[in-house]
Amino acid sequence: MTTALQQEYDEKGYVIVRNAVDAELARETAEHVHWLAERHPDIRPEKFGHNMLVTDPFMHRLVSDDRLVDIVEQFLGPNIAMWAAHYIAKPPRHGQKVLWHQDGSYWPLEPMEVTTIWLAATESTRENGCMRLLPGTQNNRLLSRREMIDVKDGKNVLESGIHPSQIDDSHVVDLELNAGDVSVHNPRIIHSSEPNTSDRWRIGLTLRYIPTSTRVKRGNHPSILVRGNPDAGNSNAYAERPLYDSAVHMPFQGVEAWM
Repeated sequence: MTTALQQEYDEKGYVIVRNAVDAELARETAEHVHWLAERHPDIRPEKFGHNMLVTDPFMHRLVSDDRLVDIVEQFLGPNIAMWAAHYIAKPPRHGQKVLWHQDGSYWPLEPMEVTTIWLAATESTRENGCMRLLPGTQNNRLLSRREMIDVKDGKNVLESGIHPSQIDDSHVVDLELNAGDVSVHNPRIIHSSEPNTSDRWRIGLTLRYIPTSTRVKRGNHPSILVRGNPDAGNSNAYAERPLYDSAVHMPFQGVEAWM
C-alpha cells in the first residue's frame, strides 16, 4: 500500500516531514558539529564526512533513531543500512555554496536504490543557504561525473556541478526548514544551495539510507545497520557498535546505553 508520504515523494521527487525529531536531538546534532569543529580546525564544517562519523556513538544513536528509520522504511522496506553521513554545516558569513548536482552522480551504489534524509539541526532559510531544488528532475537521466564540470575555486563544497547552461531554475523551490524538520529527496533530483552570508549557522546533516540488498562498491567503507538484517547476497561491510569514551566522544542524552 502506497502511503501519502510515498505518493508526494513520487510526484515531486522530495517531501518534507515537519518535527521529525524533537528539539533536544536537533540541538545535540548542532552541538556535535561545534564539538567536531573544535577538534578538527583544519577541516571546513561543510566537509565533516562519513569517515569522521562512522565510529562515533552519537552518530550511531542518531541514524538509528526510530523516528528517522520509520520514515525511511516506507521507501526501502525492513532491512536498512545508513551507508554515508555528511554534515554540510555552513558557518555564519562565509558558509560555502553547493553547485547544482544530482547526488547519485557521486555514489558507488548498485542498484541506485537509496533514500536521503536531510536533517535540519538549525533553522535553514533562504538567508543562510537552504537547499534549493528543481521539482520533476527526479525523472531525468542520472548524469555521470564526466558530464559535469569541475569548479575548484575554494568556494563550493563538491568542487563540481552541472554546467549552468543545463539548468532552468525558473521553478526552483527553496526548502526552508525548522530545526528538527527533515526533507527526503531522490538521488536524481537536481539541487543546490547558496552560500551562507547571514549571521547564523546553517547546520544540516545528510543521511543516505539503502536497503541492505544494495551493494556499496567502495572498498573499506563500513555502513551502519539500522534495522533488519544484512543481505547474504552482497559483501557490504558494517561498522561495529562503538563504545562511548568520554576522552574521545561528545556526551549526549542516553549515552549510558553506549558504555
